[in-house]
Amino acid sequence: MEESSFEISGNIVDVVAKRIFRGTVVFDGDRIKAVREEEVAGDVYILPGLVDAHIHIESSMLIPSEFARLAVVHGTVGTVSDPHEIANVLGVPGVKFMIGNGKMTPFKFNFGAPSCVPATPFETAGAKLGVAEVEELLNMPEIGFLSEMMNFPGVLFNDPEVMAKLATAKRAGKPVDGHAPGIRGEDARRYISAGISTDHECFSLEEAREKIGFGMNILIREGSAAKNFEALYPLIDEFPSRVMLCSDDRHPNDLAAGHMNELVKRAVAKGLNFFNIIRSCTVNPVNHYNLDIGLLRVGDAADFILIDNPGDFRILATYIDGKKVAENGHSLIGSVAADPLNNFATPKILPGDLRVAPTGNLMHVIRAFDGQLITEMIKAEPCIASNNVVGDPARDILKIAVKSRYHASPAAIGFLNNFGLKRGALASCVAHDSHNIVAVGVDDASIAEAINLVVEGKGGISLVDGASKMFIPMPFAGIMSGHDGYEVARLYDRMDEKAKEMGCTMSSPYMTLSFMALLVIPGIKLSDKGLFDGMQFTFMELFSK
Repeated sequence: MEESSFEISGNIVDVVAKRIFRGTVVFDGDRIKAVREEEVAGDVYILPGLVDAHIHIESSMLIPSEFARLAVVHGTVGTVSDPHEIANVLGVPGVKFMIGNGKMTPFKFNFGAPSCVPATPFETAGAKLGVAEVEELLNMPEIGFLSEMMNFPGVLFNDPEVMAKLATAKRAGKPVDGHAPGIRGEDARRYISAGISTDHECFSLEEAREKIGFGMNILIREGSAAKNFEALYPLIDEFPSRVMLCSDDRHPNDLAAGHMNELVKRAVAKGLNFFNIIRSCTVNPVNHYNLDIGLLRVGDAADFILIDNPGDFRILATYIDGKKVAENGHSLIGSVAADPLNNFATPKILPGDLRVAPTGNLMHVIRAFDGQLITEMIKAEPCIASNNVVGDPARDILKIAVKSRYHASPAAIGFLNNFGLKRGALASCVAHDSHNIVAVGVDDASIAEAINLVVEGKGGISLVDGASKMFIPMPFAGIMSGHDGYEVARLYDRMDEKAKEMGCTMSSPYMTLSFMALLVIPGIKLSDKGLFDGMQFTFMELFSK
């Protein structure tokens, strides 16, 4: 990865002028010195490096330096990253850890100031970022934007703290990211008019088109759990200057397999305009967020990739600031040692702690959907054993528990449908957004054992299937590993496969589980304080008559 002066000839993809021509790019250290249009030998295509326009690095379960090692292999040179996962655990010091660790690599992380920590007052988080803390972060040169404003009710009802945070971003001259799933009509217009410039939560073309009409930029998300590309891809050609591509959340096995390059290939296969596709993950995020990432122009940073051809889009090499960081599927970035930091204080539990007595004839059950963060509420008769409501795998109704990781308190209990598990249990401390422990299983003993593995490790993910147990420790805030990213991806892949062998029907079991505690996404979720109605933004009873 030595910096030097050099030239590369081939097919130059000028995404700004929207043309491809034969020529040579001359690099001088970390900058582009010249771009010459001329007849040359060589069939390689040269184009700007790819940018993920919205991602939580923590969702990869890797610290930033390890995330970078895997991402560059797929042509990604930078990200627009919201560190609100670690902020919910550790506050400002957590955000500063992400920035500092990211700087240990050549990768271009661009972090925002988390706007909603905690995401809601209806859950226990490890920290709070008020107006003063948000202002402190926004005044840092490394912070480029105010992260997703999830408290859309606060915007619509002019909550003083919410409006003060938006005003702080405006004074700092930094854009504000949005988060408004399903918000339409006048509510959407008012939300956007508060100065909120993006949304990655649209799940229909009609919603996205309406928000674009109100002046918003739409990020098409395709992550490990939430998959909206198929619904929204026509926007790329309909509104080429208003659309960006993002993953939002990407688990380690998926990151090892691919990143933005996979979205580009899918868009190309749809027959979309090649320049519109590439601009959605280069020009558009670079311009919107004012990123220091090159676009293959004279004077730009030498951030670029080499591919075989636009159709196959195979990444041959990735360069950042003139340094080759990946070649032919191999990362050239080394691992970085880091000291763990954490916030974890809760005791183990017993199976009896998960008992719940029936208080009504019907239960309010969370129904999950594969590839979506949204859920719906269904009603079902409880399955009762010794005055304890238990899971009923035959009806695909499982017990789900959320336990605070920050102090000793009883676990909140709910029930989950459409997850498919037939035996054992899964548990995770990766549980958006407060990262308490979330667990699901077919029996109380397995659920308790899965939770206790996470408690013993002070974070991580676990699996229990009778005598078989699996666990990935995550000493960084309880949600990230500092180990080799490819090893973490391999172990995670085995746990993912094992969960499916146990009957789970979700394409990404742990990612889906992590969102069952995400209260800001409708309709019904579970926090450590109880069952929550995400539409009415209030708690609800587990049972009804």
